[in-house]
Amino acid sequence: MRVRGIRSLFPAIAVALAVAAPAHAQESESESGLAAAPNPALDSVRATVEAFKQALRSGDAEGALALLHSEVLVYEAGHAETRDEYAEGHLAADISFLQAVESTTTQERVNLSGDMALYASEYASKGEFRGRDIDSNGTETIVLVRSDDDWKILHIHWSSR
Repeated sequence: MRVRGIRSLFPAIAVALAVAAPAHAQESESESGLAAAPNPALDSVRATVEAFKQALRSGDAEGALALLHSEVLVYEAGHAETRDEYAEGHLAADISFLQAVESTTTQERVNLSGDMALYASEYASKGEFRGRDIDSNGTETIVLVRSDDDWKILHIHWSSR
């Protein structure tokens, strides 16, 4: 699937995936400690998201970047970054943060509609980073697009409080 001018479609994509829930859409919810029913399509979306997070935790910048779509847009710390901007900017800090601070997913939801998927989660982070105690909660929204037989991350939005 080739995606052109996708950035202008982000608002519509997010609304369509999160709200519309067409009859053919697949949906799954889980909370920490509760197992969702197995679903290969939803599991492959989760696996891509987990592989991205694991690459960050292990310091594998190239592995993390390989899971991002060429037209990815990352919203973080009040900024919007392209793939190249993310690679040169927040990527190193995200790796450092995830290596220093324990982050636990407390809730997650996956919506799948055709070749698009929405992964949304809430998480808790605790630890110390750059001399500061961290005890925060946050949310993340990750939009993925199927490309051949795998998923690529097209959009990430992280927000913490």
